[in-house]
Amino acid sequence: MSIETSLTALLGIHHPILSAPMDVIAGARLTEAVSAAGGFGILGGGYGNKVWLEQETAKLKRISAPYGIGFITWSLAKQPELLDVALAPRPRAIMLSFGDPRPFATKIKSSGALLICQVQDDGMAQMALDAGADIIVAQGSEAGGHGASRTTIDIVPAIVDLVAGRVPVAAAGGIGDGRGLAAMMMLGASGVLLGTRFYASQECDGADEAKKRICAASSGNSVRSIIFDISRNNVWPAPFNGRCLINDHARRWLGREVELMQNVTAVAAEYAAAQAARNFDIAAIIAGEAVGLIHDVPPAAEIVDRIVTEAEQILAGRRNSSTA
Repeated sequence: MSIETSLTALLGIHHPILSAPMDVIAGARLTEAVSAAGGFGILGGGYGNKVWLEQETAKLKRISAPYGIGFITWSLAKQPELLDVALAPRPRAIMLSFGDPRPFATKIKSSGALLICQVQDDGMAQMALDAGADIIVAQGSEAGGHGASRTTIDIVPAIVDLVAGRVPVAAAGGIGDGRGLAAMMMLGASGVLLGTRFYASQECDGADEAKKRICAASSGNSVRSIIFDISRNNVWPAPFNGRCLINDHARRWLGREVELMQNVTAVAAEYAAAQAARNFDIAAIIAGEAVGLIHDVPPAAEIVDRIVTEAEQILAGRRNSSTA
């Protein structure tokens, strides 16, 4: 069983499901598992830890299925040599998010890799197209981690219309099951990119406690703010802020961001200690609004199969989207 779209044809995959390049926790294990299941695994190059990237890309050389590697674009600009590390194992695609992709586009495309660009508004999408993007990911504010203000149901059809069939569009933000995939395809997307759902998978390198908290969280249990960025002394450029699970630290500082900035030295020390100890009452668990749909931690292949099966049945009219 598979759902064929322009996205699957371009990437050479069976299912229109991409795993998000979650910084560090989307390692080679998760990348391989998603790709082996017929989706498209993307290694989380994130901010650019060279030692980690070399270690994980070395493991990718054993993967025969197509896969990608993703970066935070504005951070990659500080260490552009990391792109060479990422291109060395010859990934099918490089994904760039949060910044101008144009300085890297020529090298990526001349290597034979496809360029995937994640965008949060029309202007960013046009910049990505001008850079030669082969795939656009339209990310809504429901997504875990960093993003902007437009909702998934708003931005996906807007970017689909702007692109006008020139390249495939994948949807991201708040999607956790086959209903989400079917809905995004009805909006014109050719597939989906999932982060939080794959965070709660056996192959993800995230902490077990973090995965348990994702499964226990209910809808509305995440918040988009700058609290966690301030707390770790890593405030992002506008218009981006981060979505994480609500915890004691968020409850303490929501609405008191100015006071937080005034006390950032002490708070940052407390926060760093909590991160080291994996104390998630303080340290962030980066997760999106799909948490209310996530109740277990299965293998990534099972996640792919469930989503594709459910979506295929809905799209074929053999299942009502509200049927469990």
